[in-house]
Amino acid sequence: MNCRHCQAALTHVFLDLGFAPPSNAYLTERDLHAPETWFPLKLYVCDTCWLVQTEDYASADALFSKDYAYFSSTSTTWLEHARRYAEEMRQRLGLSKDSFVIEVASNDGYLLKNFAAAGIPCLGIEPTASTAAAAEALGIPVLRQFFGEPLACELAGQGRQADLILGNNVYAHVPDINDFTAGLRAALKPGGTITLEFPHLLRLIQEAQFDTVYHEHFSYLSLHTVRRIFRQAGLRVWHVEQLTTHGGSLRVFGCHSDDPRRDTPAVAELIRAEEDGGLRKLDTYWQFQSRAEAIKHGLLAFLLEKKRAGQTVAAYGAAAKGNTLLNFAGVKPDLLPFVCDAAPSKQGSYLPGSHIPILPPAALIERRPDFVLILPWNIADEIRQQIDFIREWGGRFFIAVPTLRLLD
Repeated sequence: MNCRHCQAALTHVFLDLGFAPPSNAYLTERDLHAPETWFPLKLYVCDTCWLVQTEDYASADALFSKDYAYFSSTSTTWLEHARRYAEEMRQRLGLSKDSFVIEVASNDGYLLKNFAAAGIPCLGIEPTASTAAAAEALGIPVLRQFFGEPLACELAGQGRQADLILGNNVYAHVPDINDFTAGLRAALKPGGTITLEFPHLLRLIQEAQFDTVYHEHFSYLSLHTVRRIFRQAGLRVWHVEQLTTHGGSLRVFGCHSDDPRRDTPAVAELIRAEEDGGLRKLDTYWQFQSRAEAIKHGLLAFLLEKKRAGQTVAAYGAAAKGNTLLNFAGVKPDLLPFVCDAAPSKQGSYLPGSHIPILPPAALIERRPDFVLILPWNIADEIRQQIDFIREWGGRFFIAVPTLRLLD
């Protein structure tokens, strides 16, 4: 396999999680009686451009199906993040009814509805029918396609270049990152702005966030590598912000390479921080496997201890990161009988691989578990507020990443 960006041969394994099904391929009762597809889940690091990437097995069509079950609007924290972003961009860029905004991977309209409410014309690009339909129900126009250079050129030919192109948590999800970035350039109006948000590789390594690795994430990104990819496409990163979302993300601001805006000091500062963090040293990557295995062993020891003591454990949040953790650890319903989730699209289904049933939050009241494992640890505070009632019977919360920890 060659690097998806620079085509250099890939020989350095960063992380090997064995085999796993796609993390968002939730199962029905009928699916439990049929074969389940598992793919290798292995990451390589390119020592030429330092792009971290999955081994090339699963295609985007197989991962992002028409009944894709992730709806962005499920999280109130994420909705507020989107609202603040839209307001900030409207003021910062002077967006008005004469502007045009494109969101790539617009999901259920969680973000574009803020621009639409302000009277700013917008377009969502979203290949999964289930989420696109939810956005269209809000009155947001959606193209149900995968984004890339051909679609971008088609939009440009129609005179539909954007003043703002945004992509939240999509850049890591595209198998052909060069084509996607070329598409950003083609669809961007001269003087326009691109913003992309994605989990930061530096935080993943520093905090052992191995559960954010799954097949839908083809790439794991640093600012250094993103600048290089942008530069090749005729774009430039002129500003970057560090966010707390998803355990630590970056928001990069891009423009055409000949745009007069100067790079802000934040760009050089973060490049130095990545260098100090060892992101261009192979030793940094070779040390990561043992840290992931230690987390796995810690979770299994905890679950076995509670099982022997006759105490019950449930989980909350049927998130993709939870599926990575549970499948790597080999956790099944005998140790974790059920997981609750607020999304109706997931309730009544089963987690891929582990086949743990997904129940509505009311099941916690019915079954009164002694411990609740919060799988989407990045929104643990939000979840604790939502289901704080478990404390009524002495229930306790815990997380497993970056280390197993009981929460007060």
